[in-house]
Amino acid sequence: MSELTQIGTVCAMNIRNLPKRLGSSAVAVFGVACVVGVFIGVLSMASGFQRTMTMAGADDTAIVMRSGSTSELSSGLSHEETQLVTQLPGVLQRDGQAVSSAELYVVVDIPKRATGTSANVPLRGVQQGAFQVRDNIEFIQGRNFDTGRNELIVGRGAHHQFAELDIGSTVRLGQTEWTVVGIFSAGGGSAESELWADASTVQSAYRRGNSFQSVRVKLASDTAFDLFSAEVADDPRLDMDVKRESDYMAEQAEPLSLFIKAIGYPLAVLMSLGAIFGAINTMYASVSARTREIATLRAIGFGAFPVALSTLVESLLLAVVGGLIGALVVFLVFNGYTVSTINSASFSQVVFDFAVTADLLIQGIIAAVVIGLVGGFFPAVRAARLPVATALRET
Repeated sequence: MSELTQIGTVCAMNIRNLPKRLGSSAVAVFGVACVVGVFIGVLSMASGFQRTMTMAGADDTAIVMRSGSTSELSSGLSHEETQLVTQLPGVLQRDGQAVSSAELYVVVDIPKRATGTSANVPLRGVQQGAFQVRDNIEFIQGRNFDTGRNELIVGRGAHHQFAELDIGSTVRLGQTEWTVVGIFSAGGGSAESELWADASTVQSAYRRGNSFQSVRVKLASDTAFDLFSAEVADDPRLDMDVKRESDYMAEQAEPLSLFIKAIGYPLAVLMSLGAIFGAINTMYASVSARTREIATLRAIGFGAFPVALSTLVESLLLAVVGGLIGALVVFLVFNGYTVSTINSASFSQVVFDFAVTADLLIQGIIAAVVIGLVGGFFPAVRAARLPVATALRET
């Protein structure tokens, strides 16, 4: 009998006998499923947060802030500076007007719907050009705010996570009462975590005079960013930094994403060690239960390698089944699950969905395969080295 035939025969025999070792096999499968589930679940949080932040950025939009500012919260611009920026070459013009929006960014306290505890929520004062700069804004309910009035529109995510933000509700922010008049979506981006109002009204309510914190401009073409950036740098009246909006949002997402991954990967490694020991114990028990069977196979001519490989295949099969179960459960439970967390860059809440991506599922299955291979290796070696004569005498 060829070695390949021996491998197929012994592997098939092991798989058929799995129901006889259901208890120990189920423990191994459960352990791997837990490892893969936790691994994918934690990293899907980072994936979802990063996706929400990066979806908010567009390559054809530039954001301008005070030089050296790491976020809008730490920036400050005068009205005159914002006007100068919009007149520079590279900015898209429509009907003789620059497609731009000078904006303020204020952090306000609003209770969460689920717990009632206060949370930092971003209130953004925008000009009407904001709806042209961000061309993915769509109203789900209600209408846009009126200029000069204490009216708010709220992002879909903010409406879902925070209280007092239903259409027609009045919410007190600081010393001012605001009326919610609309709910909008922004293509799943971070703007859906924000409250928007007229910029001049926010300036008045928070005593900001005629100042802003950033300017967003729509670029005239794909190649206009370099021209616009150079013009800002060359103008002695402007002490500002220019970034593509997509690059800026990626930078804002990086600290929290790295933090989550710094927790997720070590946690997965520690849990994997436990699952590997569980798999080793399971396969050692399997080899012990099949001592006479293995010895009989060796006595009638089966080689050591097919016997060892069949043990490794059994371990790998249990691990892959566990990995698939863990991946399926976490996909069904967590994919699209909406949460909010603090963004360390802006000290405000960002609402996002867990994203169980195909890449994470593949990483989870690869982890299961590694656990199966390592967990089955030493028992496979023991099965191959089992003394035939001694094993046949065992009862």
